[in-house]
Amino acid sequence: MTSRRDFLKKSGLAMAGLSLLNRSPLHSALGAAAQTAGDLMSKRPPLDKRKFVSEAVDEEIRRVQGDIGNRDLAWIFGNCYPNTLDTTVQFAMIDGRPDTFVITGDIDAMWLRDSSAQVWPYLPLVTQDPKLKELIAGVINRQTKCILLDPYANAFNYGPTGSPFDKDLTTMKPGIHERKWEVDSLCYPIRLAHRYWKETGDTSPFDGKWRDAMKLVVKTFRQQQRKDGRGPYKFQRVTAVQTDTVAGGGYGNPIKPVGMIVSIFRPSDDSTIFPFLVPSNLFAVHVLKLLAEMSRDIMKDEKFAGDCSSLADEVYEAVQRFAVVNHETFGDMYAYEVDGYGDHSFMDDANAPSLLSLPYLDCVPESDQVYQNTRQFLFSGSNPYYFKGAAGDGIGSAHTGLGKIWPIAIMMRAFTSRNDNEISRCLSTLVESSAGTGFMHESFDENDPKKFTRSWFAWANTLFGELIIRLQKEKPYLLS
Repeated sequence: MTSRRDFLKKSGLAMAGLSLLNRSPLHSALGAAAQTAGDLMSKRPPLDKRKFVSEAVDEEIRRVQGDIGNRDLAWIFGNCYPNTLDTTVQFAMIDGRPDTFVITGDIDAMWLRDSSAQVWPYLPLVTQDPKLKELIAGVINRQTKCILLDPYANAFNYGPTGSPFDKDLTTMKPGIHERKWEVDSLCYPIRLAHRYWKETGDTSPFDGKWRDAMKLVVKTFRQQQRKDGRGPYKFQRVTAVQTDTVAGGGYGNPIKPVGMIVSIFRPSDDSTIFPFLVPSNLFAVHVLKLLAEMSRDIMKDEKFAGDCSSLADEVYEAVQRFAVVNHETFGDMYAYEVDGYGDHSFMDDANAPSLLSLPYLDCVPESDQVYQNTRQFLFSGSNPYYFKGAAGDGIGSAHTGLGKIWPIAIMMRAFTSRNDNEISRCLSTLVESSAGTGFMHESFDENDPKKFTRSWFAWANTLFGELIIRLQKEKPYLLS
């Protein structure tokens, strides 16, 4: 049986001819990369091989590159920012409506989380490019179909083509790629839909089917509060990898119903230890408020809006009561997972939503003292998934093992910082982690960036583009 880890292993530890860069200021690290990265030819597919072409995106690349003083940073940005459009989208008109299937990269399947995050950085350009607007409306339409097919699934196929996980001990349906219940899988589509609506004013994707899907989202969240039993979902897999299956007969470790929402899996697709996953619950609070706004203004449904708001309030109050825990060194901070009985884990995982990413996702204010205490913990030796080596430092994931730093976490560190030196160090490490390939990866070895996982990971690539665009707007001097 093939697992997502097997997909990653097939890519191997990709090698690139870039020697280790010393831990010097940003301009020195970038200069070292330039000497070993060849002629910096574009790594984008030829124009006739690209999955989708947006004139607005291409113009944005030219505009931003013109303000980047370092050619290596400009080169990586030019490769990464359009990567989702260049390589992962499949657009069609189905029954007169746009439909966009978005694969994650080197795995030919669509994750609700990844697909939302992959197209997110293009939203500021949709009013300039009608075709791009239609493409993203198609993502919303496709996600609606996926949620209605099964709100507990995390990843889907283009059609009923079968899955390497068909033998999982859960209710697999045709069209499902994998059925790992992750709270954030239902949060990301709401975040995307709300931003699309705000950018365009277009309500055409929000038809009766979308409304049914949103009501199913709230129903699923309610079920997984587990006030009336364990709910309909369970999952097990015959595997030697502990985090690919679920304890408790497929229902997870015990929880005490306190108002939070059970997430059997993390955004990494690894199973949780304590099933109340804190960053995902805070993400749910945020998007439920967005959904309440859309319900009032678009659906004209005050009752459903009230349901969304009351659930958001209930989950938030439970998080504050059961997930803010006093650490002997860092004071009151967010635990990563809790069970409602008082058990908790102090850690973070690189995949977003993470504790680190909470301000980026608008879940907590960056100035929030509990978040700041948590952030100090995250970049300390007290966090078991904080790694530091010759190639840099950053947060990793149990998904890829010890000593592997994730570029996504480094980007989130930059997104949530206002310290120029910290952001510069992040940029330096990101350039080094590219290892001369011109792209971001899933993870890289803390001592050797040439050893990385996933040479084609579109979410990380597009997120890098989003970071550079934000810095070009807010702190352009850091790019020169």
